Amino acid sequence: MIDNVLNDLAELCKKNISQISCAESCTGGLVAKLITDREGSSQWFERGFVTYSNLAKEEMLGVDKGLLSEAGAVSEVVAEAMAKGALTHSSAQYALSITGIAGPGGGTESKPVGMVCFGWAYYTKQNEQMLSTTTEQHFSGDREAVRNQSAFFALQRLVEIIRINP
Repeated sequence: MIDNVLNDLAELCKKNISQISCAESCTGGLVAKLITDREGSSQWFERGFVTYSNLAKEEMLGVDKGLLSEAGAVSEVVAEAMAKGALTHSSAQYALSITGIAGPGGGTESKPVGMVCFGWAYYTKQNEQMLSTTTEQHFSGDREAVRNQSAFFALQRLVEIIRINP
């Protein structure tokens, strides 16, 4: 199933002459790995940021320290800031971000293991305006399962966004 999503993503990006970037926390570069495992991905994958620590999110993506303190790294507002930062700090037209709690530890009552926040940012073709969207999902399974489900979900949603906003 991931192969189908990656095939669709590659086809859409090549057709639209677009590139993507990603900012990953809990997935630790899994999205970038899945993409760059594919021959020819250099045509449509611009760069990936692995921003596991809050400091990395601040320094590499420009996420506001106050936002991280107030909302926490695992939040939709931080996921949005990460996606916008990945877009701003690259030459891509589309970006995705993932921040969450893959487990087995680290969860709380309000932010349990398996909670993952996503962000997508992109430029409109007509006026180069940056738009963004976010969501929160809850996945089950062990650390690897949460990370794999997160990567798949983020890429699948990116395909939908590019189809709607070529």
